[in-house]
Amino acid sequence: MPPRRSHKKSRAGCRRCKVRKIKCDEVHPRCGNCSKHGVSCDFEHPNIRDTHTPKPAPSSDAASIPPLTTETSRPNSAASVTASAPSSVTHGDSPTTLSDTTATTTIPGNTPAPIYKTPEPPPLSSTTSKKNRMLELKLLHNFTTVTAKTLSVSSPVLEKIWRVTVPELAFSSASYLADTLLAVSALHLRSSSPHDRELIRASHSYMASACSEYGACLSKGVTESNAEALFLTSALIAFQSTASRIFSRDDVYDRTTGYSLPLSWFHSFQGVKAVVAATWQWLRMSTIVIPIIESQPALNLDLSGHPTFFSDLMVGVEDEISKFESDPATQIETRIAYQHAIAVLDWAHKIPYTGAPLVFLATVSRRFIDLLEARRPRALAILASYFALLKCLGDVWWLKGVARREIMGIVSLFDPDDEEWWPRLQWPLRIALHDDSIIPPQVWGRDWAVQTTNTTQNGGFVSHIELLSDMFSSMPQMNSATPDLEPAHQYIVEQGGMMRDILLPEGLEILPVD
Repeated sequence: MPPRRSHKKSRAGCRRCKVRKIKCDEVHPRCGNCSKHGVSCDFEHPNIRDTHTPKPAPSSDAASIPPLTTETSRPNSAASVTASAPSSVTHGDSPTTLSDTTATTTIPGNTPAPIYKTPEPPPLSSTTSKKNRMLELKLLHNFTTVTAKTLSVSSPVLEKIWRVTVPELAFSSASYLADTLLAVSALHLRSSSPHDRELIRASHSYMASACSEYGACLSKGVTESNAEALFLTSALIAFQSTASRIFSRDDVYDRTTGYSLPLSWFHSFQGVKAVVAATWQWLRMSTIVIPIIESQPALNLDLSGHPTFFSDLMVGVEDEISKFESDPATQIETRIAYQHAIAVLDWAHKIPYTGAPLVFLATVSRRFIDLLEARRPRALAILASYFALLKCLGDVWWLKGVARREIMGIVSLFDPDDEEWWPRLQWPLRIALHDDSIIPPQVWGRDWAVQTTNTTQNGGFVSHIELLSDMFSSMPQMNSATPDLEPAHQYIVEQGGMMRDILLPEGLEILPVD
């Protein structure tokens, strides 16, 4: 008898081939036998396992084996397998539902056929549940269909940018912009469901994630590729900071110091100004950012010293400066801060329904914010007049009720017997207590409708930014840094586009959720 030809044994074959007692070619990720019969292979799906241990037939001439049961979790799946044994063997799974069901399979012959558990479909994300995915879809849908319309004042072009272009940019390059978008949308939905814990958690968690990545991106340096995303993120952070105030009614009044000033508004909008200054060399050519900036009316300030509607707020300024300021440079800085803030008020007072009052937050100087933090009466009276201007925009969800709440809070800081300042607070009080957002000229103090009709752009905001940019570039640089940009925090831009001392807007509090 000739010697037996040597052959290689299969010791690491798949489980199906072992049970069927046939040689496995051990090809990964699916062996040849399993591929031939179109069945799952445990090389490809390691979580496949035998649900039952096949029992040997009671006798060699048995024609069948006892019914076997199997469980499966894949809906509506069906498969048939034809074995390569002398007697054809066919088995399959009957259609099932999402719940576990049983199927009985009768197999002729004496070769036991294993029944395998169909593998679970892999999750879309190891960290994102189906509930969270549905929430994100809900937030995105709300942003593109509703919220985007509220981020611009009567501008179809801007509405399309916020509704279509900004989400596209977020999907393509900047996850922090996407998180900020979702945070603002969650806050918007909270305006109609203020006690929804899911929305509260979403607005805080998405904003916390966005701020973390946003800060990390700033610390690496601004470039042409991230300039647009950084600007849009800073703008949405400013909206978020402003809108959060409507859900913080208990925080408006501090138990020890009384009314709490909304300084975070100034810090966040000043942050937008800082990002614009740092990235203007690229933003000036952006088809996304320029329409947003140009949508604002031209900042035509009257600094001539002629009497204006808010001139009385400057009465006695020299006495105040001489009383509180000893340094000549600080005296000049304080005087200019007051003059500039009042000039912005006079400009916005003429065209309130164009969105002009919002510009106040970004255009006032850092010195004026310092005066607010010190609670100087003049600065507080100017702030009360600013909130009176926002009365015209009270129909916008993130400004609803702001004028009345903030003005009454500021007035609470004054003594009604104060003969110097109490009379100057009467106009903001009248506006705050007015029931309608459309204020008649006799109450407003100016025929704003005529002024709005006659308003011309004169180059718009871009021309002002170009002027400031040219002024900065012509100034001598020290220690390889640009001049002070007067933002909420100082952004020091090194040569080569790298940034250091990067901080997020102050006062943007990310509250923990229980």
